[in-house]
Amino acid sequence: MIETRGIKRLRIRTALALMACACSFPIAAQQLVLDPAIVNPAPATLPTLTPAQATVLAKLIAADSIAQGLQEGAAPVAMNLDGDTLVRAALDHARAVHAGRLIESDFQLEWGIRPQPYDPLPGFADAVARDRLAEWVASLPPPYAGYDTLVTGLARYRSIAAAGGWAALAKADVKPDSKGAAVAALRRRIALEDSALVATGDRYDANLVAAVRRAQQRYGLNPTGAVGAQTIAALNVPVEARILQIMANMERWRWLPTDLPKNRIQVNIAAAVLTVFEGDTPVMSMKVVTGKPGAETPMLVSQIHSIVLNPPWNVPASIANRELWPKEKAKPGYLKRNGFRVIEDGNGGKRLQQSSELSALGKYKFDFDNRFAVYLHDTPAQAGFARFDRLSSHGCVRLERPDDLAKLLLKTTAEWSPTQIDSTIAGGKTVRATLADREAVYLLYWTAFASPNGMVSFRSDPYGWDKTLAAKIVTRQTRQVPASI
Repeated sequence: MIETRGIKRLRIRTALALMACACSFPIAAQQLVLDPAIVNPAPATLPTLTPAQATVLAKLIAADSIAQGLQEGAAPVAMNLDGDTLVRAALDHARAVHAGRLIESDFQLEWGIRPQPYDPLPGFADAVARDRLAEWVASLPPPYAGYDTLVTGLARYRSIAAAGGWAALAKADVKPDSKGAAVAALRRRIALEDSALVATGDRYDANLVAAVRRAQQRYGLNPTGAVGAQTIAALNVPVEARILQIMANMERWRWLPTDLPKNRIQVNIAAAVLTVFEGDTPVMSMKVVTGKPGAETPMLVSQIHSIVLNPPWNVPASIANRELWPKEKAKPGYLKRNGFRVIEDGNGGKRLQQSSELSALGKYKFDFDNRFAVYLHDTPAQAGFARFDRLSSHGCVRLERPDDLAKLLLKTTAEWSPTQIDSTIAGGKTVRATLADREAVYLLYWTAFASPNGMVSFRSDPYGWDKTLAAKIVTRQTRQVPASI
């Protein structure tokens, strides 16, 4: 969930804690990412630090670099910086924490979200003038509880790594009521992430069954309580990989604007779930089907402006060429039987359109402007929502309950009462309903999200975007910030 309540006080407490613990850090340099596309201000514009401020600032940045996931672990060689260089390092740190570490060329085409422009100098200069550097550092991260819980989760998983992590589980025959060394190993492994489970014991008892179910839910698997290949695979992902996954998701949080509309729709592409917020409070949630690997649903921000009732399907050329024309060739008459008609474009080309009666879009299509030509829509293929792995579309987002969503979004549009919507759907005529109030829509890729206690849920990174992003942010760790001067 994205929420902001209580964040200011949390930030201040965090800053004071960082200031208190920074003295325990070794006097060594900390890695920090720089955006080479950003030109630092001229030295004459930089505020001057007192010796005491320089000492405090260096320690704060050292601690915060670790807390915010700007480095993987061990610090590099110790170094000292003069006042101006330290100030520049602080500004670079602020950009990395607040707006991320990528430059434009790092973004893939499907990553259609960009951080907002951000200049940390005015806020930093004010903090220096008022001697409030701790509060300034605490104000830098994205102001969302979802980000803060990942900060807590990152610290927790780093503690697990520092204690030795976990060993891979063998593919053994472990099931409820069984007993033995394999069960004991399973219990120890799950207890590392689930403090509610006692780590000792070698029996697959009711407590272990419940813990296995909780683990399966955290990994987006069918919570049967029995351990199969998928559960073993999820448990065997190394803790170091989980840390990088958390860091990648923290980076994506930095791409979001600091002020989100209180009324909005969010789709977690990786988890295949849609949530509707009103007044910053979730009021509706449903399963969705998102793009399969190779036909990824892009990350983007837009606004739903209209809903097409009884929409025909204008088939993208890529789908027609790859799937439908070959089916017609193999079984002549396939297109007609499935409601497709061939439309000539006047230039010798042909495209396919499926009638609204048989449309793969079902009865509703939710339109919003975007360069990827994706949208939210109904589907006659309802069986897909019963699956736990729901990444099988061609890139658009299929909705479990489109009727409920349409009526919710049109409730402020006078001419589109629920009765009018129902009668239009029943009539079968294609009609576009324009929303009186546009609805913000966010398609986001969250593969790690945490509860307030640091219990992290993971998804399998179906598109490989975590791996790609983690490699990019690690590559950007090219400059150093001192833990002390």
